[in-house]
Amino acid sequence: MRIAVIGVGATGARAARQLASTDAVDTVVVADADPGTRRKVADLLGAGAEASDADVPEADVVLLATPAGTQAALGTQALRQGASVVATSDDVGDVRALLDLDPEAVERSATVVVGAGFAPGLSCLLARHAAHTLDQVDEVHVAKVGTGGPACAEQHHRALGSDGLDWRDGGWMARSGGSGRELCWFPEPVGGRDCYRAAVPDPLLLVDAFGPLERVTARQAANRRDRLTARLPMLRRPHPEGGPGAIRVELRGSRAGGRHVVVYGAMDRPAVAAGAVAAVTARAVGDGSIDRYGAFGLAALEDPLPLLADLAERGIRAAAFEGGAGV
Repeated sequence: MRIAVIGVGATGARAARQLASTDAVDTVVVADADPGTRRKVADLLGAGAEASDADVPEADVVLLATPAGTQAALGTQALRQGASVVATSDDVGDVRALLDLDPEAVERSATVVVGAGFAPGLSCLLARHAAHTLDQVDEVHVAKVGTGGPACAEQHHRALGSDGLDWRDGGWMARSGGSGRELCWFPEPVGGRDCYRAAVPDPLLLVDAFGPLERVTARQAANRRDRLTARLPMLRRPHPEGGPGAIRVELRGSRAGGRHVVVYGAMDRPAVAAGAVAAVTARAVGDGSIDRYGAFGLAALEDPLPLLADLAERGIRAAAFEGGAGV
């Protein structure tokens, strides 16, 4: 199996390392706009890795970890070169454009997995797993905190300054970024954080996977300074590795005739978790474990347990919330 990783920043470099240590992967092709970076990462990966100066190298699977807003064009090119695609972007425009590749991917007998990162990505796997505990799902609510590196921090900043998407009673509603404060509880040691609407694509992927629900929302954590400066250029240089992060996925529905709420959470450094999710997804696409053609998010997988089990072996674990504020 030959897998190309395009973009080896905080997330892509971690995905490349995990793929290089996966027995089923014969070759990891490292591509990056910076020649020195791609050579350095390929050298660190050792035998079985090679650097490429191609925009989109030839491969069985192309994993996209480039900045938000760039992945739709790269994914289209990879698909037309005969590859399947795993995209990590959390940009609403990227996600919409990649989902629109569904008919072409089906025609080409190829797979395009959209939003294979921390959130969306792990959030979608947890939503599908939680759905199996209910007879009927009516609502899905996602919240996240933390960023995975400079590009992720910049996207987080842009998202908070842009309209968020809510799904309500059969239609999309645009809601002002930075509005709709909710106190959301995440796994410890993150705990409770104020979260707000933002332009994050999780609802697009969840509605695409589950069909029309009553409500689907997504929020991200922010403080007062974040909200006041969201429509301005970033005032501080982002941390190169990001910091601790967490996700929370809440499903509301029915089981055995009664109303139930199921809440899952996970805590890790977002770039670490995103790299692991992207790597296990790319491997699963390459070896046929994900055997569906078309363009879709991870919530569309009927059985998320194999990927969740693989992630747990790599140290990425989730937990169910018990009670109001703990895990």
